[in-house]
Amino acid sequence: MSVYDATEFLGQWEGYEVESVRRLPRRRGRSRIRIELLPREDQPGRCSGCGRRVASIHDTSVRVVRDLPILEAQTELVVTRRRLACPRCGAKLERLSWLSPWGRVTNRLAESVARLCQQMAVKHVAQYFGLSWDRVKGIDKRWLRKSLDPVDLSGVEVIAMDEFAIHKGQRYATVIVDAPRKRVLWVGRGRGKADIRPFFQLLGPEGRKRIKAVAMDMNAGYLEEVHAQCPQAQIVYDLFHVVARYGHEVIDRVRVDEANRLRKDPKGRAVIKGSRWLLLRNYGNIDKREDRVRLQELLAANRSLAKVYILKDDLKHLWDYHYPGAALRFWNQWYRRAIRSRIAPLVKFARNLKAHLATILAHCHWWLSTGLLEGINNRIKVIKRVAYGFRDDEYFFLKIRAAFPGNLG
Repeated sequence: MSVYDATEFLGQWEGYEVESVRRLPRRRGRSRIRIELLPREDQPGRCSGCGRRVASIHDTSVRVVRDLPILEAQTELVVTRRRLACPRCGAKLERLSWLSPWGRVTNRLAESVARLCQQMAVKHVAQYFGLSWDRVKGIDKRWLRKSLDPVDLSGVEVIAMDEFAIHKGQRYATVIVDAPRKRVLWVGRGRGKADIRPFFQLLGPEGRKRIKAVAMDMNAGYLEEVHAQCPQAQIVYDLFHVVARYGHEVIDRVRVDEANRLRKDPKGRAVIKGSRWLLLRNYGNIDKREDRVRLQELLAANRSLAKVYILKDDLKHLWDYHYPGAALRFWNQWYRRAIRSRIAPLVKFARNLKAHLATILAHCHWWLSTGLLEGINNRIKVIKRVAYGFRDDEYFFLKIRAAFPGNLG
């Protein structure tokens, strides 16, 4: 077997034969080869319009295409592309199984790049294959579009929606999830009612009628739009967002008030001011023994902080109940303790929460995983860190959707 036959066998470039193979100067320490491919004269081309075999050639052009490495050498293909004189379609580019019509990389290289982009940052994939950052991003973006669009919205009945920060400066986007399947359905910029309207338009009239429940935070814009688009849907406020709001409106406020009260005690004030992270974390998630000791000493020394910390943990148990009657009894007990604490931020929070009690107790009927939105929110932060430097919303949102394809089984 000649070197040309061996190369052709390795390459599997259907409809082409190897004309020449030559080694190129090394680039950045990597070996390179260039392979010239010519169409087989004994095989008529296939029209990219109608798919018929056509023997007549309209014209030809030469294109340099990257392929997967052969024996670890970066591989460039010099491909003679034919435009066929199709009697039905006119002048049409020949359809090739291994190369898209205007592709500068082969289909298999594009697939390898896209698969590697699922595990690595674009920068590292570009370095691995010796491609530019822009080319790798473009390949991955096209692959994601092909694999994710159009989104299948059939059978969607229970959804969850959440906001997340895109960049610093109060710039937000919304993610909407098929809650039972843990599949991201839609991502869009903004967090107002008009911003999420395109999703409901995508659902269509029948799809909107199918929606039975929507889990969300206490976003007024979300609430208004869901009521307008899906009036039959039950609103469910989830644990993750209620506890997050408790941390912001109660624990943070009490911590600041207590620090201000100790203005004449600089050491005590510094301890309280520096305790935000400890107070907001779940006790079980504090790994370092010295941090646990610090938290215990802080709560033992400050009665107000101890009360709001204990009531925060107790409030989480409301989502453990499956029966509305039992959940209501637990709520009434918690509410009385909050009011009797006479801690102003806590009393205000409890009264505001009481106004939304029906949507909180709705979790008894719609048992959604309380960690779903929290997990998605955390994963988005990781994607954002890996994608540092992206200025393309569509690509960023496609990466989020790809990270949550769902459990369809």
